[in-house]
Amino acid sequence: MANRNAELSDKILSLKKQKNAVILVHNYQLGELQDIADFIGDSLGLSQNAAQTDARVIVFCGVHFMAETASILCPDKTVLLPDLDAGCPMADMITAEQLRQKKSQLPGVPVVCYINSSAEVKAESDICCTSANAIKVVESLEAKEILFVPDQYLGHYVATKTNKKIILWPGFCPPHARIQPEDITRLKEAYPQAKVMVHPECTPAVIALADEVLSTSGMCRFARETKAKEIIVGTEVGIIYRLKKENPTKRFIPISEQVICPHMKLINLEKVLWSLQEMSPEIKVPEATRRRAKAAVDRMLAIGRQD
Repeated sequence: MANRNAELSDKILSLKKQKNAVILVHNYQLGELQDIADFIGDSLGLSQNAAQTDARVIVFCGVHFMAETASILCPDKTVLLPDLDAGCPMADMITAEQLRQKKSQLPGVPVVCYINSSAEVKAESDICCTSANAIKVVESLEAKEILFVPDQYLGHYVATKTNKKIILWPGFCPPHARIQPEDITRLKEAYPQAKVMVHPECTPAVIALADEVLSTSGMCRFARETKAKEIIVGTEVGIIYRLKKENPTKRFIPISEQVICPHMKLINLEKVLWSLQEMSPEIKVPEATRRRAKAAVDRMLAIGRQD
């Protein structure tokens, strides 16, 4: 298996040079993909990384909305998603038409859209946010009421940190919703010295038991900077590969082995190689949608630091 992966990796890296491509790999992806990445990170940060390169081709090892974000920010580049079935259940919990209907019921209420959403939904929104800057984005708006889509748990977390009224859309991330408070209490008993970090996509009951509530980039930074030698990790288990690699002297304990996003595991080395060979499947956001979606992203970026 190791020889096979090495052979595939060599072919990919050679073809990457020929095609002037950059390989973006999300924190939740397979370790074999993280090992060949030009950039590893969260969805927005990866697209920003790609925009700053002179690469003509982006191979996005992530899910569909992430490749769309790359297309929004890098319209002059060819964006490839090696498996079209790599989607996001939470992003699919709201459509542009559903959002338009909700907006008609809430005239004048601005829409804050989590970056984990489709380009069409971003295009219907006033401003985007990440899990790292959601509080800052909401606070930046003058309105007293905010419609927050699509993640109700991230929206609820923001609501606990602001005086604004947050109207929640009933979306959620299935893997993060699987994490139970009992998972934390059990592991705290087993590892009493460990720090607990969880993603704000978790339920309020889980967040209440955590030492730190962090985005994936925030988790990577916390893992580097903390003096704790044991860390309980409350997010998709794929990130543990990176955490261990970057912090070999520390122990990372998954909060639950059930926190797996099957969509994030669809892409592998074979599919990346095929995608580069065939220059397919390509993700291209239509220009009219792209411009409106980019306006919502740009408003967020104008606020400042994102992670």
